Amino acid sequence: MTTRATPDLSLYLVTDTAVAAAAGHTLAQVVTAAVAGGVTVVQVREKRATTQQLLETLGSVAAVLPAQVPLVVNDDVEAFLAARADGIAVAGVHVGQDDDPPADVRAAIGPSALLGLSAATPAELGAVDPEVVDHVGIGALRGTATKPDAPEPLGIDGMRTRVALSPVPAVAIGGITVADARALRGSGLAGLAVVSGICGAPDPAAAARSYATAWRGTSA
Repeated sequence: MTTRATPDLSLYLVTDTAVAAAAGHTLAQVVTAAVAGGVTVVQVREKRATTQQLLETLGSVAAVLPAQVPLVVNDDVEAFLAARADGIAVAGVHVGQDDDPPADVRAAIGPSALLGLSAATPAELGAVDPEVVDHVGIGALRGTATKPDAPEPLGIDGMRTRVALSPVPAVAIGGITVADARALRGSGLAGLAVVSGICGAPDPAAAARSYATAWRGTSA
């Protein structure tokens, strides 16, 4: 059995440098503010970056993250391993269905690192091995410009159906609004993954706080 502790997945920030820049922020500024607002996990997803550029971004993000907030690398196992070798505090990797098989990724990153997997269909969720994968990202809830190749949107009811099929903790992703956060409470989800709603917000701390309070059902 695995012994990895499940992180707090309640508000999972996925970064997008271009979206942040369009809103007038650096990525480090967004991450600092978002964590202050309640973000509990940060995934660096920079699809256009080289491994070296990604490594530099991971270093800048890690420098502003408190120790209790895990830093996850999207797709690039090489960057994860290089970051660890450089002493950057990266906690794990998130991969998609078209990336290396989860078992191969697990073998590369070791037994203690976190491993997340994108899943959308019943077949994909049914194939998840909880001894290999720690959590899944299910999407897309709604259409989203930050991931043009995302699957057909599931909507609230479709998301609730998919969550019930997952053998590991799951977060919803894909165009999630604060109203969606309220609607998905009690669905069985472990949390919400947000990109533009925080990275592109005029005030990322306030945006994160709105998501966090809506999800937890507390007052701001």
